[in-house]
Amino acid sequence: MLRTPTGGAESGAPTAGDRLVSIGTVLSQLRDEFPEVTISKIRFLEAEGLVEPRRTASGYRKFSPQDVERLAQILRMQRDHYLPLKVIREHLDALARGEQIPLPAPGRRRDLAEGAWEQDAETPSPTRLGRAELLAAAEVSEAELVEWELYGLITPMQGGGYHAETVTVARLVANLGRFGLEPRHLRAVKAAADREAGLIEQVVAPLRRHRNPQTRAHAETTAQDLAAQSVRLHAALVQTALGIRLQ
Repeated sequence: MLRTPTGGAESGAPTAGDRLVSIGTVLSQLRDEFPEVTISKIRFLEAEGLVEPRRTASGYRKFSPQDVERLAQILRMQRDHYLPLKVIREHLDALARGEQIPLPAPGRRRDLAEGAWEQDAETPSPTRLGRAELLAAAEVSEAELVEWELYGLITPMQGGGYHAETVTVARLVANLGRFGLEPRHLRAVKAAADREAGLIEQVVAPLRRHRNPQTRAHAETTAQDLAAQSVRLHAALVQTALGIRLQ
């Protein structure tokens, strides 16, 4: 997929060579690079005005190649730079005006499709965030964070602060809240995640205790690979249970 900046609705009417596709096709195209993206996420970005697909007479969304690339660009800025939507919107608007605004150096990136962590060689990103940093990065309020902590959806690390991935958790909990899912509804999801993490730990625990240093080092890679497969299995099971038919 090309990484040149594009602008959804600003791109104007599609040319003869553009092929408009459904939201399900967009999801399939994006999941190679963003395995955790969902239809709800795409709809949320549309609701926030970051992408504006066309609509058929019957109301179905139709996305142009420019819309798909714009979505990919938004997801990259969230994944690689932890940028809030307000900053992403300003950056895209600047690109549409022909301006070049440098992005922050990429930080630690989780790529579940590959089951690995990638670290920027020159600018390490902290794995521990302060409370104010978490609130700013996730674009949530203090009251929301307090409520999520009460329900166990977000937990500080030992010694204080939050793991960097907590930003993703907070954003997803906030997004689900816009669909009417309250923290009490998500306790079962958290419990399932804890059980999956415990199962993975059982598998890798013997590797961590092994005498061979290379085997011990392999434990982290194995854990991330298992996590990737677990996430994919969970998504497949949910979609199978719902019997989703993508439009």
